[in-house]
Formats: sequence, structure tokens, C-alpha cells
Amino acid sequence: MARGGQGLARVAVVVRAGAAPLWWLGVVAAGIGSVPEGVTGRRIGVLAGAVLFLAGAAAVALVRRGRYRALADGAARAGKYDVLQDRAVTVRAWRRGHRWWLLLGWVLALGSAFAVPAAGGMLLAGLGTGLRLKAAWLGRLERARETLLWVRVDWLDRRGGRPAGAAVKGLRGTGIAAGDAAPGGARRRTAALV
Repeated sequence: MARGGQGLARVAVVVRAGAAPLWWLGVVAAGIGSVPEGVTGRRIGVLAGAVLFLAGAAAVALVRRGRYRALADGAARAGKYDVLQDRAVTVRAWRRGHRWWLLLGWVLALGSAFAVPAAGGMLLAGLGTGLRLKAAWLGRLERARETLLWVRVDWLDRRGGRPAGAAVKGLRGTGIAAGDAAPGGARRRTAALV
């Protein structure tokens, strides 16, 4: 980086990066996993899956909110020479770093269907939903403070995740229009051409 600038990734984008793969892998695993009767039977499997979906979504959405709030409270203004990483680069880094974990989770969800049909897939989908809810909560936090939250890329773990992990000493903030991702980490909607 020129003149001491740092590479910065959006916190909400890092959080949201795993939501879609977990959701879709979970939906596919639940669909395939509902075919076998399993040990418990389909009805119990789907009911257990619904409970796991809700529990997983709630746990992921609520965990570490205090840490995120504390980091947001102490966020310093991004420097002139800091480089804002594109949304696509952040998402690609997270997904590439976690691809084997995603595959392992999917295989385990499919395998569990022979014991409890559909439950493992529904849990995966719940984890993805929880990440999306957490990113939406971060988006509301960013809108309320009118500051987008960024984390130094070199403070993320080697798989491109953990934006509120122990290695993260603080966040940086920019104006609400900076970067190519909206508050909450979604793609910015561009104005329609007339």
C-alpha cells in the first residue's frame, strides 16, 4: 500500500459472505435428506430440523453482538491512503477459504439424513439465515451511525473470516457512500438508466 495505507474489507460483507452458500447447500441437503425414512422417520426429522433451523439462525445472529458494538464504538476514521476492498473480492476470499468446511458440512448434513431425515440440511440453512440476519443487524448499526465499518484485511484469519476475532484491534469507518456495498453488505443498487 502506498504511504502506509491498509487494505480494508467491509465487516458486513465478511459476515454475509457465507450466508448464500450455507443456505443453498442446506436446502439441497434437506431436499435430498428427506428421501430416506431414517431412524426417526420423516415427520420427526423435519420437526427436529425446524427446531435446529431456528436455533442455528438465532445463535449465529445473536452471538458476539457486544463485541461488534464495542468495535463499532471505537472505530477510527479510515485514512487517506487506505484501500477499500471490493465486495466481490471479500466474498471470493471468504468462500475460497471456507470451501472445504462448506463441503464437509454438506456431506455431514447428507449423511445425517439416514438417522434424522432433513435435519442436518435444515441446520445448515439456519446457519446461513443467521449470517444474513447478523449482516442486516450490522447494516442497521451502520445506518444509525452513518458510518460503514471496515476491518483491516491482514487482521482477518487465514480463511478471510472472523471480522470481530481476537486479532482485530479495531475497526475503521467511512462515509455511508464509500465502497461498492450498501449497509449490511448487499450489492448497491444502481440507478436505472433512462
